[in-house]
Amino acid sequence: MSRTSGPALGRRDWGREEDGASILHVDMDAFFASVELARRPHLRGKPVIVGGSERSVVLAATYEARAFGVHSAMPMQVALRMCPQAVVVPPDMAAYREVSTGVMEILGDVTTLVEQASVDEAFLDVSGARRRLGPPTVIAARIRERVRAQHGITCSVGIASTKFVAKIASGRAKPDGVLLIPRDAAVPFLRELPVGALWGVGERTEVALARWGIRSVAELADSDVSTIQRAVGKVAGAHLHDLAWGRDPRPVSPGRTDKSISAETTFPVDLTDLAVVQTHALALADRCAGRLRAEGLVTRTVSIKVRTSDFRTLTRARTLPAPTDVGREIYLVARELLAGVDLGGLAIRLVGVRAEGLSAAASTAQQPTLEEAVGDEQLGRRKAEQAMDLVRSRFGLESIRAASVAVVKDTKDRVTPSSTTADANRDLF
Repeated sequence: MSRTSGPALGRRDWGREEDGASILHVDMDAFFASVELARRPHLRGKPVIVGGSERSVVLAATYEARAFGVHSAMPMQVALRMCPQAVVVPPDMAAYREVSTGVMEILGDVTTLVEQASVDEAFLDVSGARRRLGPPTVIAARIRERVRAQHGITCSVGIASTKFVAKIASGRAKPDGVLLIPRDAAVPFLRELPVGALWGVGERTEVALARWGIRSVAELADSDVSTIQRAVGKVAGAHLHDLAWGRDPRPVSPGRTDKSISAETTFPVDLTDLAVVQTHALALADRCAGRLRAEGLVTRTVSIKVRTSDFRTLTRARTLPAPTDVGREIYLVARELLAGVDLGGLAIRLVGVRAEGLSAAASTAQQPTLEEAVGDEQLGRRKAEQAMDLVRSRFGLESIRAASVAVVKDTKDRVTPSSTTADANRDLF
């Protein structure tokens, strides 16, 4: 557990005013360990450590293991002495990257202003999404709901007017919580913290400040800047003094180009009817294609993800003859891939469609669709989908959709796509 976080540490209610507090810091809870628990539900409630041999270090630990003093970067030998009853699980970095990508895609559905800070955390600026999705606390609740539903893990969210305060708030909200720090409450919130909670204050800096009698953020804020600079240096001292007063002008800076665009849905009940799953895949392909066109991209590779009722995840991919941004073409490939997956008789919990190998549509040669190649007597599929884009941009995502998606609920495991995370009004993004 980091020095900047702790369950139920300090006040949990700093006010309800959300104007000006549009920065979210989303942080997965015990990320590697949580992914393993999602794959091994029988381990929930037990102390679990993710790591290798006794000569390695702890990569992650559940909160049950942390209660014994186990923390990340601790030598495994020490961790096992402190918690000999812990279950040790070897790391699966490919699985963690997959879940991380999925979570970042959920955040990307909220806003394009997403700055991924690490594999398990990101900043969002939702100021431009408030009219569409609601206030930041509502957005945070929906993010947490989708992350839990689609990946079986939890996250904590800090909401503030600056990245720095939002990051601290997410740590104070752990595990599985939300903490709003209104703009006017930022300085009082910071003054209650130890100086080690400040961004960039490691153990050496903490010791250096303690030599000058500075052990809390309040003491740092009330100190003369020159005193702090003598303790830790000119540049660092001025920066820490600004942080102690809640001054952090750094914006959320998306620095990554999308390598893929995907959509997925976790079903309310596990499905056994492949035809129903394929209907959901049509809605997901349509959604992927809409995002491709909105961003001026085309895809060369289509992949699917299927999670079975035992939380096993299967993926398949195929490269297209030519790049496309047409949902129907993406769906036809996804449907064939789904038909070829060996489920071992298990029901399906989740299905996803991903567009990979992206390139700019303007500079990529695209093959005409079948309808376009036939002639003008038929409206080309691409033109039809572009017309749907225009309707949705004006009247909302649910205003129009492919006729095949309108499935009627007629059996216990037939559910309409309107109940999926791809299309539901409750998700909105």
